[in-house]
Amino acid sequence: MIEADARGAWKELDARIRPYVERRIGSPADADDVVQEVFVRMQRGLSALRDEERFGPWVYRVARSAIADHQRARARRAGREAVVDTDLAAPEPDVADRLEAELSECVALFVARLPSPYREAITLTELQGLTQKEAAELAGVSVSGMKSRVQRGRERIREMFEECCEISLDCRGRVVGCEPRRGRAQKISSA
Repeated sequence: MIEADARGAWKELDARIRPYVERRIGSPADADDVVQEVFVRMQRGLSALRDEERFGPWVYRVARSAIADHQRARARRAGREAVVDTDLAAPEPDVADRLEAELSECVALFVARLPSPYREAITLTELQGLTQKEAAELAGVSVSGMKSRVQRGRERIREMFEECCEISLDCRGRVVGCEPRRGRAQKISSA
C-alpha cells in the first residue's frame, strides 16, 4: 500500500504522465492501461535508478517504452485480425494484393529482428504513422538522428527481404511476383 505522504507524489506523476500517454495512444481505456504499466515498471526499476536528478527523463523513457510496447502489441493483434478477416472473405483478391498482404506479414517479423534503435524508429514512423519529427521528440533524439535510424532500419528490412525472397515489382512499385530463395527463406523463418 502506498503511504499517505507518498500518494501526492504518485498523483503528481500521474498528472504529468497521463496527458503524455493519452496524446500518443488515443483511446482513454488504453491510456489507462499504459499509465498503469508505466507505474508498474517504475516500481520495479526504481531501485536500479542511481542518479535522482535524472528521475524525470527516466520516467519519460519508461513511458515511451510502455507506449511502444503497447503499439507493437496492438499492431500484432491488428495483423492477426486482418489475417482472420481475409480468410473469411469470399472473393479471391488479385495476385498483387495477395502477395503484398503476405509480404506485409513478414514486415512485422523483420521489424522485430531489427536492433533496438532501428526497431523503435521504424515502429514509430512506419507502423504507428508518426512523422519523423514526432518520433524524434518521443525517442529523445534529434530529427536528423531519427531520419538516419529510419533509413538504416528500412535498409536492413530490405536486406532481409532480399535474403529470403526474389521480389518482382511492376512500374508502379506494386509486387507482381515473389519467389522464396532456396534454403534462405527456411533459415530466416526458423530463426
